Amino acid sequence: MPNTKLCERFRGFYPVVIDIETSGFDPKLNAILEIAAITLKMNDDGWLEPDETLQFNVNPFENSILEPSALAFNGIDPNNPLRAAVDEKLALESIFKMVRTGIKASDCTRAVIVAHNAHFDHSFLMAAAERAGIKRNPFHPFATFDTASLCGLVFGQTVLAKACEAANIAFDHKQAHSALYDTEKTAILFCEIVNRFKRLGGWPLPQTNEQPDQSE
Repeated sequence: MPNTKLCERFRGFYPVVIDIETSGFDPKLNAILEIAAITLKMNDDGWLEPDETLQFNVNPFENSILEPSALAFNGIDPNNPLRAAVDEKLALESIFKMVRTGIKASDCTRAVIVAHNAHFDHSFLMAAAERAGIKRNPFHPFATFDTASLCGLVFGQTVLAKACEAANIAFDHKQAHSALYDTEKTAILFCEIVNRFKRLGGWPLPQTNEQPDQSE
């Protein structure tokens, strides 16, 4: 069946939904404390849906700055031994391995981050990969799919919780700012946007045999 391959939908890009909880806003100085990633797949009927999930609690890197206001906002205690946290290199290598496997299986060429306010997550992911000395980074160095912008277009909302509400996606505010929960909701939201465009007839692109006006 045509137009049911993921590689045909996004110009060979492999979308991966990411959410990162941090100890501040500076990717060079502040630490990743949680990271979650969800890959996506196209089913046999050409509808986008979530696929595999990985989530890690992450140890702050050495000499990183832990802003009290950021920890109060996300409710993370980096020193809690029950977090079972891992170093950022291990977390990224595990996620990158899953992503590279998905790229190959889907005949895609490169991964692209899907995130809510994607520049933030992209900047932290890239800084951490550089810091860890990871050379095989499967993600595009600057391209992203930002669901905040897409939700502003489709639903008139840019806040994740409000966009989910507008899309009739259940959202529990008590679980918000958990990397895994926010990633799950962002993945569902992104799939809804892509699938809604398909339902409305916007994809596959309509074919036209009209010839351009040569008189202009």
